[in-house]
Order: sequence, then C-alpha cells, then structure tokens
Amino acid sequence: MDRNSRSALNATAKDLAFENSIDFARGLDERDPLASFRDNFLFPKEKNGKPCLYLCGNSLGLQPKRAREYVLAELDDWADLGVEGHWMARHPWLPYHEFLTEPMARIVGAKPAEVVVMNTLTVNLHLMMVTFYRPAQKRHKIIIEGGAFPSDQYAVDSQVQLHNFAARESVIELKPRDGEKTLRTEDIVATIEREGNSVALVLLGDVNYLTGQAFDLAKIAEAAHAVGANFGVNLAHGAGNLPLALHDCGVDFAVWCGYKYLNGMAGTLAGCFIHEKHVTNTELPRLCGWWGHNKEKRFEMGRNFDPIPTAEGWQLSNPPILPLAVLRASLELFDAATMPALREKSVLLTGYLEFLLDQLPDYVSITTPRNASERGCQLSLTVKGDPKSLVKTLADRNVICDFREPNIIRVAPTPLYNRFVDVFEFAQILSEHAG
Repeated sequence: MDRNSRSALNATAKDLAFENSIDFARGLDERDPLASFRDNFLFPKEKNGKPCLYLCGNSLGLQPKRAREYVLAELDDWADLGVEGHWMARHPWLPYHEFLTEPMARIVGAKPAEVVVMNTLTVNLHLMMVTFYRPAQKRHKIIIEGGAFPSDQYAVDSQVQLHNFAARESVIELKPRDGEKTLRTEDIVATIEREGNSVALVLLGDVNYLTGQAFDLAKIAEAAHAVGANFGVNLAHGAGNLPLALHDCGVDFAVWCGYKYLNGMAGTLAGCFIHEKHVTNTELPRLCGWWGHNKEKRFEMGRNFDPIPTAEGWQLSNPPILPLAVLRASLELFDAATMPALREKSVLLTGYLEFLLDQLPDYVSITTPRNASERGCQLSLTVKGDPKSLVKTLADRNVICDFREPNIIRVAPTPLYNRFVDVFEFAQILSEHAG
C-alpha cells in the first residue's frame, strides 16, 4: 500500500466522530458494506450462555463455512477415483495449488509467477535463506527485529551457524529507542547504512507479532539494496491484514502462513513470494525437489533438475490437497471482499476500538502505533494490575483474544467477520473489569 492510500484511510477514521454507545456501534454495522461476510464463517460455541466474541484472527482465523464442503468433495473424489483424482477430480490434484496462485498473488501485491503456496512458514523461510543468504567473509550479517517471533530467530541463528559464523557476531537485532516500544523507520535505515557492506540479508516481519507495528517495506528494501543486501519479509501477520505491494516494493522474498488472517486450519500450507527478477534465474542456489522440476518433463523421471522458471521452482513435494481446499474456500471470500475494502473497514474498526479504549486511560495502555499507516487490525494492550486476571475474566465471558508474556494482551478485530458491536462489547467488559 502506498503512502497516499495509507494517509487517506487514516483520515477516514480520524474524520468520523466516534461515540461510546451501543446504538452508534449498531449504526456502523448497519452501514457496513462487508457485514454479510460474517455469515460465511463458523464461530466457537456459546459458553456460560454467552455467544463467542472472537478477536483472535491474528492467531487463528475462523473456519469458512464452505471449507467443509470443499474438503468433503476431495474426499469423495479420492473414494471414487483413487489415483485418477490427480487428473479427473472436479479440481484435479496435480495442478491444485495453481488454483490458489492468482488469488494469493492479489492479496500480497505480486505477479502470479512470483507466488506459490507450499510447505509451512518456517520451512519456506529456511528455503529462502538457502537462496538469499549467501554469506562471505566480509558480508555475513543478518539484520532482524529484536523481539522477532522466536521461530524467525531460531531460523536465522541456525542458518548463520550452518555457514560457520557466530550468531552473536552475525545477527544484528534492531531495538527501539530508550523509552519507546516500537521501531522508527529512520533508525532501521540508519542501522542498515551503518553496517553497510557487511550486511547479507535484512529480514523483518511486515507486522511485528507482539507490538502490532507495521513497517515501511519500500523504504527498507531501498536501504537494503543500496548496501548490496537482500531483503526478506515474514508476512505471518501481514498477509490478509494489510494491502501489500511486494512486487512494486522490490522485496526479494517473502513468506507467510495461511492460518491467521487467511483462515486456514492450524498448521495449514504457507505462501512464498520470490521477486520476478530472481525467479527466472535458474542458476540461483536452492534446495531442489521433484515438484519444482519442469512440469512438461516431470514424469520423464530425468536425473538432472530443471527448475520451473517461476516461484514454483522452489517447490519440493506435491502439496496436501485437503489444506489447499480449506484455503481455496477462504481466498474466494477475499476476492469477493477485496483487500482495499477490507482495509477501509479495518481502519475504522480498529480506530473505533482505539477510541473506546482511550475512555479508560488509567487502566489500558496501547503499545501499537497510533498512526493507522503503521499498524494492521491488531492492537496490543497492557492493563493496570494483573493482566492474567483480565484474561480469566474475558475467558469467563467467552471472549477469545490472546495473552503474550510478559504483559501483552493482543486484540485483533478482523474485518471479514468482526463487527463494530464486537468492539464495543469488548471495551465494555474492560470498563467493568477496571471498576
């Protein structure tokens, strides 16, 4: 998303005079052009006589109602066709992953040839670092966020060690300024410039999982490339949350999971982006597998690997069909809603939550940036007193959000299925707990 569109969306929330009332929230829901999409999802059951208030799409998305239908269709085709389902199923299995390529490319702002759905997130991250982290004696450093998701930190450390470097010397962690909780873009750029030609790779989460901060990918890509480094992005909390423009931003590679905002089941298949300038370079080092081999010659069973000249050339094995079926059900909803419309609602929805929480200044503090262009739908909160007491209260009221050590409560009003009334009711529960 470019800066102009981000500014316009930010102004939309600022220009609306929010009110702290259930009638106001209901009025917003009545005028919401995306309200009907909620009916396409299944919510957890009632508990203690209370319907579920689900604000946890940043951790696991809800099940699309059509997911069951799509999965059962594949099971029926397997039963009826056996191995011939690869060619004769209603959605043939051999090219099944290709049914998801174009809608996934639209979500992340890429060309179809730059995107493939395969593996899981950290597997894809390792595969990408095999290609894009090629350290030398002088250029061996990786710049990451301090406090990046642990799996990213483990992956980075292990890749550095595989190349016989020490993580304490080769991994540079970005830290906020003293007294601040989030990073400044100018400080990220300054670190890249200071480390200069010692940097082999810059790797950031598009949205930090803990603080909810979103980064300026275009500026960071420009800075990384200026010193000769590659730039990779973990979109686990960005894909399906923010409008993205991976191709135009010049990101070298990106990886993301399919189970958070993209509403696949836990552990479902992940996405991978490789920029057009790289995908046709068949000489790039990579780990190879049969499914990345030339489709026209795949069944000739040749000895020499001939990579597909798209992101598919990084595939290893044929993907599992049932997780693809679940993702296909979800991506159809994204195509119908469109990311620009979802983002417009998201800015209002999260802006309304921010407004309501600001009515409790002595109880709630928001860690996530206030500027809508620097966040998605998640707000990370700290509360006065014991946060685990609030977590228990929320659970008793059948509110599902999540807690992260040491004291962060993450709340994500997701525009595909959350309402303004949901946000209002959540804030009311906090107000009651605050006393």
